[in-house]
Amino acid sequence: MKQHDHKQQVEYLKERLSDFLDTLEHLEPETADLEEIDRLISMIDEIDEKVSQITRSEG
Repeated sequence: MKQHDHKQQVEYLKERLSDFLDTLEHLEPETADLEEIDRLISMIDEIDEKVSQITRSEG
């Protein structure tokens, strides 16, 4: 993977992690519903898949 591509991938991950943390911060534990929890899980799955893609492309 080119250095520029790698840097873009890492920046994308940083943005996604930031989005996840913002969502988590604004979640009200007392009122969170299943849809909100599913959204968080989906975000984690997307981040995990992106990390796997980056790892495979570095190999």
